[in-house]
Amino acid sequence: MSLAFTISFLYVVLFVSFKSNMVLCVEIGEFFPEERDALILIRDSLNSSVNLHGNWTGPPCIDSLSRWIGITCSNWHVVQIVLEGVNLSGYLPPTFLQNITLLSQLDFRNNALFGPLPSLKNLVFLEQALLSFNHFSGSIPVEYVELTSLRVLELQENYLHGQIPPFDQPSLTSFNVSYNHLSGPIPETSVLMRFPESSYENNSDLCGEPLNKLCPIQPPAPSPAPFSAPPPFAMPPIPAVKPNNRFQAWTVAVIGAAAALILLSLISFIAFLFRKRQTSGKEVRRDDSAGHVFGAWAKKMVASAGGSDVSERLGRLEFSNKKLPVFDLDDLLRASAEILGRGNLGITYKATLETGTVVAVKRLNHMNELSKKEFLQQIQLLGQMKHENIAEIISFYYSEEQKLVIYEFTSDGTLFELLHEGRGIGRMPLDWTTRLSSIKDIAKGLLFLHHSLPSQKVPHANLKSSNVLIHQDSKGYHSKLTDYGFLPLLPAKQNAEKLAIRRSPEFVQGKKLTRSADVYCFGIIVLEIVTGKIPGHIIGEIEETTNDLSDWVRTVVNNDWSTDILDLEILAEKEGHDAMLKLTELALECTDMTPEKRPKMSVVLMRIEEIEKMKKESD
Repeated sequence: MSLAFTISFLYVVLFVSFKSNMVLCVEIGEFFPEERDALILIRDSLNSSVNLHGNWTGPPCIDSLSRWIGITCSNWHVVQIVLEGVNLSGYLPPTFLQNITLLSQLDFRNNALFGPLPSLKNLVFLEQALLSFNHFSGSIPVEYVELTSLRVLELQENYLHGQIPPFDQPSLTSFNVSYNHLSGPIPETSVLMRFPESSYENNSDLCGEPLNKLCPIQPPAPSPAPFSAPPPFAMPPIPAVKPNNRFQAWTVAVIGAAAALILLSLISFIAFLFRKRQTSGKEVRRDDSAGHVFGAWAKKMVASAGGSDVSERLGRLEFSNKKLPVFDLDDLLRASAEILGRGNLGITYKATLETGTVVAVKRLNHMNELSKKEFLQQIQLLGQMKHENIAEIISFYYSEEQKLVIYEFTSDGTLFELLHEGRGIGRMPLDWTTRLSSIKDIAKGLLFLHHSLPSQKVPHANLKSSNVLIHQDSKGYHSKLTDYGFLPLLPAKQNAEKLAIRRSPEFVQGKKLTRSADVYCFGIIVLEIVTGKIPGHIIGEIEETTNDLSDWVRTVVNNDWSTDILDLEILAEKEGHDAMLKLTELALECTDMTPEKRPKMSVVLMRIEEIEKMKKESD
């Protein structure tokens, strides 16, 4: 890198010693402005639930450290961009990555990014391109086949069309383009032929050996007409006929009358269609949107029913709650719908049926190897769970290709959105009373699951702030847990890594999992509520980063239980500081490295109620 593209600067750190004078340490470093400019282009082009505008300031790299959310550095260069599941929305700038030449990982999974896939041209060190579960459209760039270091390419669950480029780089060990609109034959390269059917499934016009689907034989091109020699003699010219004026006038009159009759018939037909559309407008709109509202997978299900009743052909919904209005699969698939969120287990939709009933529909991924008996047994068990702090399962559906779980709809978003969205000027701060109430609700819901599912080693297993649903009424905010009980449906460890318990020390160390892993996740949520920081995106005191929120809190409070850890939004509520710090202490016990040292949820709830009582007495 030439000096023209490198800026040198002074990195100053002040250390204050109580035994000696102030010591000034100066380190000389450099950063690469073209890499920063590329990241700023992302920041300014997209919306997100994390405050990129407030965090992505200054140099992105200081040696091999970064204070920027989602950025990893090495030797002053940006080497990883990981912004998974942070509600990124908008269109990526087309060539923003071309100046981040040492990039090894790009992770934009589980967001709402539109437009074409990003250009990855000349990124010779790129090993992972994770772009699944978005709204990307267009074709897969042919230049992707030139990424010689690429190991993982995930493009599933988008709206891509066109053909698959002939990937043949030996480095490629993981590849997925399922659930798109791709077409044509799968290229018969040695690399693409070794990936399983699941890497290509649910592309209705895709064919080839991995799918066990023969490609149609292209008809041979028509052969050119044989050359015919001109006749040996020329035909004599046809003599001109003198026109008959009476005949010509009669012909014009007939043609005019016929044209008027056709025009009148056409107008009558259009009027008939218009009246029919007015009398059955609802049905017309329903047919226009049928199968499209949930995406390509729903369209394929409706199409496979061959125009007959979907429920008769594909099976019926099973209902957990007999008191609720019953609807069938046909009603559900043709409902108006919008995406609520994308998680590691699948997409959640808000579906509004024609009757006005609103439900939440979760389409589960990574469970295609699950038998119907295993699925029904677990979901029927979960469907029996009835508690004020648990999102109720209304219904469910099983087929080899699709697994759906239908929940009651909770209207006011998630705890993650309540804590982190819209930070900055104009945001209504979330007060301490509401936060404490939410902590108690989560504890009550989790304790109920632990009591109701005694035979399951980790009853919830996916507890995080985005899986805490919020409902607001005249009495305030109420919290409900969702996405619970899926661990038994994910027997393989690589699939269990998609759950929140993957961050627990025992999972990382490969040790036996117990319900203490749930307690660990609960402790992380409490720290998130108290500090206002996002787990996995923690900024340290001196430009250090840690992926564990509990480690950061322990570092800050190691010698002094100060209010430095508290969210700025609740810092002014001084009467609640004591309760906040006591809850922080409880959360650190819940996140102890040793599972056996963590308290049981019954003890946790009792201590929360004591802290709540103490707060009310002080008020």
